[in-house]
Parts: sequence; structure tokens; C-alpha cells
Amino acid sequence: MHEATYPALTQSITQHLAPLRKSQQATMAGFGAMAKAAMADGALTEKHKELIALGISVSQRCAGCIGFHVKTLRRLGTTQAEFEETLGVAVYMGGGPAAMYAAEAMQAWEQFAPA
Repeated sequence: MHEATYPALTQSITQHLAPLRKSQQATMAGFGAMAKAAMADGALTEKHKELIALGISVSQRCAGCIGFHVKTLRRLGTTQAEFEETLGVAVYMGGGPAAMYAAEAMQAWEQFAPA
């Protein structure tokens, strides 16, 4: 499993991206605007889009992405059944490597549980 906790990982990524946000303002602002537009409610809800993003994060093996999307899914009130079904699709599409990152996502789910 990932050595750091997912709350610590997402906090560290945010902290370490701060200098890049300053030196590459246009690029990082553009990325933020794209993310905001992509995740806005439309034909799909924000929650459904976050579930899709989680599946992609697992299949692409991005621990940081998993952390941020799981944190948001918790905030959006995602059920464990919705979460786990999404992981099942990711494993189907990504095979064994995705199964390893599905386990990472399960760890993040536990770590971002409401107190």
C-alpha cells in the first residue's frame, strides 16, 4: 500500500504545486478552469463525473489522483456500493495493475472516512 496516508499525500501535492502555480500561472489557471468546467453538473452529475475520474485514476495508476477524487467523492456523499462498483469497472478495464490501485483506492476511502 501507499506509504503515506492519503490525506497527507493530497496535502503534500497541494503544497508542492504552489510554486508551480506561481511560476506557471496561465497554465495552472487553465488546468483549474478545465477541471472546474469538466466536473460541473450537466447531463452527468458532479458525483458521476468524479466516479468516472476515480476509475480513470485507478486504471492510470495515479495515487495522487486517487486521493483527490476519493476525498471529493466522500464530500459528495458517495456510498460504498457506488465506490466499489466503480472500482470493479476500473479493474475490468485495467486488469491486474488496476486491481492493485483499486486496493489503494480502498485505503484512501478508509482514510477519508468522516470522523
